[in-house]
Amino acid sequence: MKLKLNYKQKIFCYFFVVFALFIVEIVIFEQHREKYYKVETLSSDQNIYASVIHKYIEQEHLSVDSMHWVEQLLPLFPDNIRITIIDNDGKVLYDNEVNNPAIMENHKDRPEIIKASVKDVGSNIRMSASMEHEFLYFARHYDRYFIRVALPYDVDVKNFLKTDYVFLYFMVFVFFASLLALIYLSNRFGKSISRMKDFVISAQAGDASVDKISFPDDELGVIGEKIVDLYKQLSKNKRKVTLEREKLLLHFHYSEEGICFFSRKREKIYANSHFVQYLNVLTDQPTLDVNQVFEAPVFKELQEFWEEKSEKESRVFTTNISKNGKHFHLKSVCFNDSSFEIIINDVTKLEKNRLLKQEMTGNIAHDLRTPITSIRGYLETLKEQPELSSEKKQFFIERAFLQIIRLSDLIRDISLINRIEEASELYEKEQIKLLPLLNELQEDLADKLQRHHITLSVKIPENVQIEGNRILLYSIFRNLVDNSFAYAGEHISIGIDNYMEDSDYYYFSYYDTGVGVEEMYLSRIFDRFYRINEGRISDTGGSGLGLSIVKNAVAFHKGEIVAKNRTGGGLEFLFLLKKRKEV
Repeated sequence: MKLKLNYKQKIFCYFFVVFALFIVEIVIFEQHREKYYKVETLSSDQNIYASVIHKYIEQEHLSVDSMHWVEQLLPLFPDNIRITIIDNDGKVLYDNEVNNPAIMENHKDRPEIIKASVKDVGSNIRMSASMEHEFLYFARHYDRYFIRVALPYDVDVKNFLKTDYVFLYFMVFVFFASLLALIYLSNRFGKSISRMKDFVISAQAGDASVDKISFPDDELGVIGEKIVDLYKQLSKNKRKVTLEREKLLLHFHYSEEGICFFSRKREKIYANSHFVQYLNVLTDQPTLDVNQVFEAPVFKELQEFWEEKSEKESRVFTTNISKNGKHFHLKSVCFNDSSFEIIINDVTKLEKNRLLKQEMTGNIAHDLRTPITSIRGYLETLKEQPELSSEKKQFFIERAFLQIIRLSDLIRDISLINRIEEASELYEKEQIKLLPLLNELQEDLADKLQRHHITLSVKIPENVQIEGNRILLYSIFRNLVDNSFAYAGEHISIGIDNYMEDSDYYYFSYYDTGVGVEEMYLSRIFDRFYRINEGRISDTGGSGLGLSIVKNAVAFHKGEIVAKNRTGGGLEFLFLLKKRKEV
């Protein structure tokens, strides 16, 4: 089983091994150097002895055969000294310890002689072959011979060369003192590292109690504190990013736009349900594979854009696609990392509104042009023909006045319907009793009803009370009656009836006994400025907004309205209005 050490133990072991090796090397080196210097000291004395002998030989002009005269110098030297003279060929000429040097073997291969041959001096400690005793040899080379001085390697010499253990004891003391310091430092470093390790493991597991973590007061502790601070900031930013991501995904999920994100390799990252829904509409087949956007023929322009994108500087592509009566706006945006998004937006309603507004603008221009043209014609006639009779002038003035009234009614109706649709909150609500309001309507239209030979019947209970706006409620019934005046014809009957109620609504019926409307036109009679060219013909004309005002006023009161032809003839409107809430 492999022994696993913690960081503290590893630090201690590493430093211990390195320091121990360092101490051992120092001790060995010191012992070697000490012995070397002591040997040098002895060799220096031996060198002096050799120099004295050499000087004597030179002064006395001793020959090879007379080297034994060197014995006269022996009293000057220590008793145990051994003197040997060797010629350049290694032959022993004289040895004070051997009576007959001639019998001695050649000394050319002796280590001290070899060294002296190279460096003039040489020393060595070895066993003597002739004396069978260890000597400290010193040899010096002169021109004609070597002088070798040897001291017995006895107890005295050994003691002199013996290592001084004071330094060793001192180094042992330093070693153990350093060991204690090493233990202290490894504890401090190990504590910091261990806490940093525990913090990292806990942070990785997601359960780091960063507020409870503390570090020693050292450099590693400062680093640890900084790491914890960075972790706190990172965690805080991560929570913010996660929250913003959730918001963004929630926004994408409920967005009316179809949104899909792709990686640079065209792999789906995210797609909301609307994207898949719109994709199915455009591809005419049910699919969950969003990569159809890169294959289906309907997306040919987008596919060509992505194939040529590397050659273009533009990062945005937009186009419009119409399919199955629907209109879609497609947009693709490329990001800096080459990922991209595709957005499909259903603009069918917007397109219809655009066309409707275009049609409405044309209708408004047409309806404004007609009375303005008439008024201009009447006034130009009066201006250019001052000789007209008073009767003619009065006729043109009355006709111009009628057109001005018509123009005023048109502007009033446009303002009313726009206000209902765009600023309905400006209309205040109150509790309105409906019967008094309809009685007021009958009084306002009495002359006009009589003139057109029309009878108006109201069957509304007195307790019917609507929570709404008086002006808009009045406009509902007034515009219905005006519609009958304009299109139903004369000698007819009009009926207003509250035929049913439930806990929330009152149900009403408005009908006339006029000419009615062909079925093909019933679905459009509530559109702005829509006029039927056949069937219901008006001599007086109208703004074309009356029934649109009725529809919007009913919707303001939380109701709905439909139109149908009566069985007995004429047109009937069925609608409901929110009743008064009982407290």
